[in-house]
Amino acid sequence: MIDGRLDEAAWKAAKPVGDFHFNWWTSGEKEQTVAKILWDDANFYIGYYCRDKNISANVTRRHGPVSLDDCVEAFISPNPEKVRNYYGFEMNVLGTMLNFTRTDWWRSGRFSEPVGVRLWTTHYHQSLKTDTLGEDHWILEVAIPFENFEKDAAHTPPHDGDRWRLNLNRSGGTTNSQYSTWSPVTTERPSFHVPEDFGWVRFVKRLVGTD
Repeated sequence: MIDGRLDEAAWKAAKPVGDFHFNWWTSGEKEQTVAKILWDDANFYIGYYCRDKNISANVTRRHGPVSLDDCVEAFISPNPEKVRNYYGFEMNVLGTMLNFTRTDWWRSGRFSEPVGVRLWTTHYHQSLKTDTLGEDHWILEVAIPFENFEKDAAHTPPHDGDRWRLNLNRSGGTTNSQYSTWSPVTTERPSFHVPEDFGWVRFVKRLVGTD
């Protein structure tokens, strides 16, 4: 169930991907993100637990500038031989999403409309135009169908042992705005669009919580 809670047994048993890196930090508090990844034959699942004492968002328009709000992102490259063919899923704390496809075959404009993506956040459809008080985190859970990657992935769903490239990112917010990424990015100025710096994920077909 996609409910923005991450309290199901599979999520509890899944291991976090590791600390996010504040590649361009200059000042302010480094508020960490705990991200986990799961998959089945239909979907690629990501859960984000975002530590945040000042939660804010304004964008409710589809493909709006969600990265200016408290926002998480997944940039996914399903073919390691063509790492610059990648797909973007940018999602703010209100559940507003911006999507793009950057590949050598995409000719349909700046934005794209993925099939069947489901997401939920702890603040879904709530008003967050000013910083919240008395909170310390927010959660976003997303399910992305593998059919969205059919033109680039070797297999959909992936086979046991298949490897993809991706990065998980976080940005935005009115107060203490920070940029962070799961896989370190080496640009001088903030930019998440560096597929050569994406990390690696390997698909392992076993029940979560078993060795």
